[in-house]
Amino acid sequence: MSLMSGHSKWATTKHKKAITDSRRAKAFAKLIKNIEVAAKIGGADLSGNPTLVDAIQKAKKTSVPNDNIDRAVKRGSGQLGDAVEYLNIMYEGYGPNGVALMVECLTDNKNRAAADVRTIMSRNGGSLADPGSVAYNFERKGVISITKTEGVSEDDILLAVLDAGAEEVKNHGEGFEVITDTAHLVESRNALQAAGIDYDSSEAEFVPNLKVEVDADTARKVFKLIDALEESDDVQNIYSNFDISPEVQAELDED
Repeated sequence: MSLMSGHSKWATTKHKKAITDSRRAKAFAKLIKNIEVAAKIGGADLSGNPTLVDAIQKAKKTSVPNDNIDRAVKRGSGQLGDAVEYLNIMYEGYGPNGVALMVECLTDNKNRAAADVRTIMSRNGGSLADPGSVAYNFERKGVISITKTEGVSEDDILLAVLDAGAEEVKNHGEGFEVITDTAHLVESRNALQAAGIDYDSSEAEFVPNLKVEVDADTARKVFKLIDALEESDDVQNIYSNFDISPEVQAELDED
């Protein structure tokens, strides 16, 4: 199971030795919140709401029960009375050794979310930064994640999405990421489906323009900070600019 975060999930999945029940429950809650917000903004009709389609797909791929998904759609679209009002807030900050972080919150209590993020950052070697000081290094992109399977190569994926406006296909060892302009995200996802290629998630993310390679010690500290942030119910996504070389990954695998 992957993290909820926007940094390359392939780099971070491996440092999870065991997914505890409490962590799974938190992951489910965040996926459900995604569905509620998508249904609230675009309505319950899947044919006219691609964001909702992608939110449901991601939840299904993470084994969220169908009943929970259906209820979330109904709650979000107002079929079960008033939907919860969530605010979308982005916090910028630095982790250990100056690693840049963008922390996206979906919250019904702005003050609690801000206090939470600030406390978690300072306890784990990080700090909040002024708005704009980190964001300039990130661009909003469409990202489609695909787990490697027999019979689907990088060329197959490239061929499928090239005419749909995709910018590049990244090979992450255990999986691929298709990067698109956000305007071409749905088109690229549809092109993959038309080619019979299964995908795990398809969503708009903040992708760093410049990545910074980190050593194993820094990676461990950054992962610890990210884990702590993900424990917060208000934190929805985390994007970062750190990169891990195969050598460092091998060292982390031995932990």
